[in-house]
Amino acid sequence: MFQNTKCECGHQNPVGTVLCESCGKPLDEALLQDKNALLEMRYDGVARRSQKANPQLIDRIWNFFSSVKIAVYLIVITLIGAAFGTILQQESTIINLTERSEFTAFYKEQYGTFGVVYHALGLSRTYESWWFIGLLVMIGTSLVVCSLDRVLPLYRALSKQQIRKHLQFINRQHVVYSGDLAQDQSEEQWLDGFAQQLKRRRYRVWREDGALLAEKNRFSRWGPYINHIGLIIFLLSVLGRSIPAWHMDQYLTLYEGETRQIPGTNYYLKNDKFTIDYYSDEELASNQKGTKVAKLYETKARLYECTDACDDPTREPVLTEIKQHDIRVNSALAYKGLKVYQNSFQEKVRFISVHPTLKDTAGDSAIGAFDLRMDHPDEEYRIGEYTLKLVDYYPDFGLDEQTRPMTKSRDPNNPAFVFRIMGPDVQEKGEVYIYFPMPSEKSKYYESILNESFKQRGDSSGRFSIQVENPIVDGQMNNIEYSAYTTYLNIRMDRAMPYVWIGAAISMIGLIMGFYWQHRRIWLRIDGGKLSLGGHTNKNTYGLRADVAGALGKTGISVDPKALDNRRNER
Repeated sequence: MFQNTKCECGHQNPVGTVLCESCGKPLDEALLQDKNALLEMRYDGVARRSQKANPQLIDRIWNFFSSVKIAVYLIVITLIGAAFGTILQQESTIINLTERSEFTAFYKEQYGTFGVVYHALGLSRTYESWWFIGLLVMIGTSLVVCSLDRVLPLYRALSKQQIRKHLQFINRQHVVYSGDLAQDQSEEQWLDGFAQQLKRRRYRVWREDGALLAEKNRFSRWGPYINHIGLIIFLLSVLGRSIPAWHMDQYLTLYEGETRQIPGTNYYLKNDKFTIDYYSDEELASNQKGTKVAKLYETKARLYECTDACDDPTREPVLTEIKQHDIRVNSALAYKGLKVYQNSFQEKVRFISVHPTLKDTAGDSAIGAFDLRMDHPDEEYRIGEYTLKLVDYYPDFGLDEQTRPMTKSRDPNNPAFVFRIMGPDVQEKGEVYIYFPMPSEKSKYYESILNESFKQRGDSSGRFSIQVENPIVDGQMNNIEYSAYTTYLNIRMDRAMPYVWIGAAISMIGLIMGFYWQHRRIWLRIDGGKLSLGGHTNKNTYGLRADVAGALGKTGISVDPKALDNRRNER
């Protein structure tokens, strides 16, 4: 249906306009009939897209996201979802677990049935989940649409303000005054004096044909939208943290002498040495004497960057040292946004490498020794005329339910090496030998039993053995390189954080603008010696009344500020 939106002043207004964009006369029939009702001045009655009478599909989507009520619902749902994520420990904070089955076992062991349900529902990965990220995206979309739906009409209204307004517009503001000028007063002289008084109160004044418009602190109207811009930047920064290159927060376990790649990067980290210093009894309180309290613990670390063969599993990566730093609590290794923090440590003896000897048991003679690393062992070792080929490697040896060899984890906690020994006077297919470096009774039992089974199957004659010669000399380990401590390092990288702070700062600027300043406007017209004044502010009507009463008083019109309040006449 065609709708006539042309005002009596001759201005053609867009469909949906409540107050004439030129003179301010109410166009809505309900507003015209209730002449005592104050006018809604939030957007000066300018039409908004979300108020379209016959919305299409895109308009309905726009209306959904432009609703403040919907935005509040989204924020509340997001807060509730975030609260669920704090009930139990999140997967990203658990050290040394990577596989889903490992996380399932962890939650079952630590929290029982509730933990199993919590993990199955995906709440253990709340902040990385699709629904949580989706809620953040919807909140950001709502902020953008809400801002555009309101800021564009507001800008259009404030940038094209007319000085002379309709009497209905003036008389239905929060602050009003009407009266006659004194007979001996010239209209122009009185307007000059009134305008001067308003300028002293930091108003900007425009005049036209016996009418006046005074305004100050218009910039405060943009405060909420600047706040929205800050929040949008903040949300985009939070979402940016899901990009691997922008954010990292993980843990790396390193024993002394170990070099490991930082997952997801071309950087490698080496633990040269871990040092711990304890408080002496003289430095401790009386109730702590005789206990071990760490005073200082540090990891002497080296950071390397891979420059060649980084993704080639058949070659050793070429590493270039780029930084060395002693990592302590609150003293992180930092390099190009990457930070490595000292998290904790564990006092645990762990073999790094051994220097065993290949022996011929028939003559009890040593053939030769070689260096064997507990992790990443070589595929082949040459010892004199003999060659040891690594057939199988179990970092953490164990037996499954069918008593078949398997590894419990990828960490070399109890390594087992299966070699095929080739050389002179050895059968063509070689002899198989399994070697356990760990000097535990259980490991040696496995070594004895399994080698005996190889002998019975014909894979071995029992001629060879591998063992460390003189493993302990004068109470010290010999031919064995070991680590006494394992250190846990927290690897962090957050390229989004500067943008988070920028967004927070912009948001705070918008809040300050909106809270500490008020947009005040005064319209005035004189018709045949009769003065009509209306004033509006988005908040703090008391201050506007004081400004108007003070300016009128200086120009010869004494009025009580309370008498200017138009809301006393509201029904």
